[in-house]
Amino acid sequence: MIDAMTALAAIGQLPDGEIDLASAALQLGRANDPDADWQAARSHLSELARDAVTAAGALEDTDIGGRARALRTILVKTHGYEGDAVTYDDLANANLIHVIQRRQGLPVALGILWIHTAHAAGWSAHGIDFPSHFLIGLAGRKAQVVMDPFSSGASLDSDDLKTLYRTILGETAKPPPGILRPMPRRAILLRLQNNIRSRQLQNGHLRAALITTETMLAIAPDNITLQEEATELRARLN
Repeated sequence: MIDAMTALAAIGQLPDGEIDLASAALQLGRANDPDADWQAARSHLSELARDAVTAAGALEDTDIGGRARALRTILVKTHGYEGDAVTYDDLANANLIHVIQRRQGLPVALGILWIHTAHAAGWSAHGIDFPSHFLIGLAGRKAQVVMDPFSSGASLDSDDLKTLYRTILGETAKPPPGILRPMPRRAILLRLQNNIRSRQLQNGHLRAALITTETMLAIAPDNITLQEEATELRARLN
């Protein structure tokens, strides 16, 4: 069995559209916590996929509202996923293995599970790089539903999005054009890991932050900013 860093390096050579988000996130979690039961987490991803296939068989191809409801049923009602608003800064909330074990996490970690489940059903879904709050877009032929995985998959209309944006950035802030465009899969994984790294740096855990940075470099080997940050951390650690 290959180790996590070897698996991540292989992912780093893939075109963005070929990255399996959830599988890659498991390897990131495995790299950050080698003792975590990633095999059990992988089995759970298969369970979510089976539930999704069953749900898809009962829906019309054009029923995007039905898709959103089906995802809520699978992830919230059946499997009990929710946002962790109580211990938000717990590193476990950004490690997909622990998120699966605990059934709670940060928006981006939960979002990866929602996207994984949607893709298993054959539905188009993508991440949305909303400021300080990761969202997902569930796309149909002529419509898109924006969902908040941290809030039980609540659907957000344009007014809701404006309110959320202003809550984060101030009452006079206006969402820029293109804010709902699909986020690259590699960028989603980097955002997931950056949640861990930023907290490690805040707590002065430089060696752990370097390990997390190296996992990020493994999946994004050409990222110059990450290269520079890894070099700086190595220098600080001598």
